[in-house]
Amino acid sequence: MSTGLLDIDLAALAANWRALDAKSGPEVRTAAVVKADGYGLGVSAVAQTLARAGARRFFVAVAEEGVTLRRVLGEGPEICVFSGHMAGDTTAIRDHDLIPMLNDTLQLTRHVEALPGHPFGVQLDTGMNRLGMEAAEWVEVVPLVLELGPMLLMSHLACADEPAHPMNETQLSNFRAMTDDTGVPRSLSATGGILLGRDYHFDVTRPGIGLYGGRPFEEARPVVRLSLPVIQTRYLAPGETVGYGNTWTAKRPTRLATVASGYADGISRHLSNGISLFHGETPCPLVGRVSMDLLTIDVTALSEEPETLDLLCPAQGIDAIADAAQTIGYEVLTQLGRRYGRRHRQRETA
Repeated sequence: MSTGLLDIDLAALAANWRALDAKSGPEVRTAAVVKADGYGLGVSAVAQTLARAGARRFFVAVAEEGVTLRRVLGEGPEICVFSGHMAGDTTAIRDHDLIPMLNDTLQLTRHVEALPGHPFGVQLDTGMNRLGMEAAEWVEVVPLVLELGPMLLMSHLACADEPAHPMNETQLSNFRAMTDDTGVPRSLSATGGILLGRDYHFDVTRPGIGLYGGRPFEEARPVVRLSLPVIQTRYLAPGETVGYGNTWTAKRPTRLATVASGYADGISRHLSNGISLFHGETPCPLVGRVSMDLLTIDVTALSEEPETLDLLCPAQGIDAIADAAQTIGYEVLTQLGRRYGRRHRQRETA
């Protein structure tokens, strides 16, 4: 195989959902966020696995993702759309039984006029200033919304991955002030909010990154392994340089492996000279710059010629890569390139 292989452990994915479901509590419905093609891992296999694990409500970013997901899941599971009811979404929402999370009065009017009686939820802005109705707007439409019967009121925490951040309590207080007297089911927490405790759970939780093995769910089982094929090996004498810009110079006799992957495959140039790939448990430093299609790896420590090297593996998860690239695990996952082969495994892992 001349491109990398992304090995996706669906049993670990299901185990992570069950663990977060248990943390949410028996009285709470645990949904699943599968936007961005199941965080880059393939929404078909991801969503079907989570449905078998027990998820009955799913969240996507836009209506187009909802259409794809409905074709995967068939009738029954609820599919909620964070972007609400945008212009041009009516047919998709109606024909594929999607539930828009309405974000302002314009969307509310559009939805009620285009699809009277069709289910909807409302997203409220409790301080993140990204999506949802602000408090003043919400107060004006509360009587109408409650008369129409929303199936969910939701908001989103800005700093849930920092448990001590005062913004968490501020948003919790704001959410309660906006929703306590409505009698409508409520949702505030994604993965980080679940870990903040029961006060943040309400009626529905919406785990996302924790399902896929990322922070802040430190107990998560790793879901992905990325193995990259070695195209060629060569020997360097001390003083020889590697890659664009001559950014790495051999200080000793070095065996170098050239690997088929690069920034076109989602491996950031910020990782240049900054991480290792693994052969089993042996780290092999990435030397020189990450280029579009190739990486150069110092494999001098290996006693054999490697056929593949692992970028993602139990020894180095998505958050380790994210830290080295000064980003977050979400970005690492969702940027994984389409050239990789994807193998979805159902068997249980250790």
